[in-house]
Amino acid sequence: MTIEFEPLIDEPALLVKSATTSLVVADIHLGIEWDLYRSGISIPSRMKYGLERIIGYIKSRSPDRVILLGDLKHNVPQISWQERDEIPYFLESLAEHARIDIFPGNHDGGIEHLVPRRPDITIHPVRGSVIEGVAYFHGHTWPDPSLLSAQYIVTAHNHPTIRFTDSLGYSVTEQSWIRTRLNMDVLGEHFRDKGMQERKVKDSPELIIVPSFNELCGGVAFNESLHDDLLGPMFSSGAVDIDNAQVYLLDGTCLGALKNIRRLEESRPGAGKRKRKVSRK
Repeated sequence: MTIEFEPLIDEPALLVKSATTSLVVADIHLGIEWDLYRSGISIPSRMKYGLERIIGYIKSRSPDRVILLGDLKHNVPQISWQERDEIPYFLESLAEHARIDIFPGNHDGGIEHLVPRRPDITIHPVRGSVIEGVAYFHGHTWPDPSLLSAQYIVTAHNHPTIRFTDSLGYSVTEQSWIRTRLNMDVLGEHFRDKGMQERKVKDSPELIIVPSFNELCGGVAFNESLHDDLLGPMFSSGAVDIDNAQVYLLDGTCLGALKNIRRLEESRPGAGKRKRKVSRK
């Protein structure tokens, strides 16, 4: 089976083409406005804006299914009144256009109480599952070992970005796609009771990290982060090859390997800080 990946230009959404076509969107964080309101920031709900964007993707690309790759809701551990009101409507509206597959994230506690009971909406296990040869999971847990048999794994959770800072200290942060491979030695050690230690490095799945759909959530600057700074046990353990990861901006620009981006003066932490000159009298 041939598998193709097509990021939508200038959008945080991914088309996966195999036997059928899947539209992947991650980290929607419906209900974040309620959380911001509790912090003293009042903005209107953007649920309908996000819904219209995704329906626009569906109408232009006609996918067979929509994969919601974790953190559909925002508030934890409780469910806000906003989420109770908006999430069923959001899912019902999407299900009128395509099949829906939900992969729960760390913000999705209790999501099963908000999902309409329809045969075309499926909630998958937290540790992920495989759809037509491609493995999916949000990334806040270790994946199920069965996912490592897939050629590709698509994940989210870290809201990947790249930050550039000029000599005056002005920073620009851009959402990004990250494409890399897994360190099978680390995974083999973690899953040693599952027979993974016998798996060779050449069998390592390719990992694709999806940017956040909700721009209010911020993100992790991968060029300023080490393994310990990244979220999820696969990243913090060193099971993901960060240095050789290929970085792409939403407009399709390939920035090359992450280890080379880190060497750029404009992308180093504190690039805008200058040493104070000490005058001697």
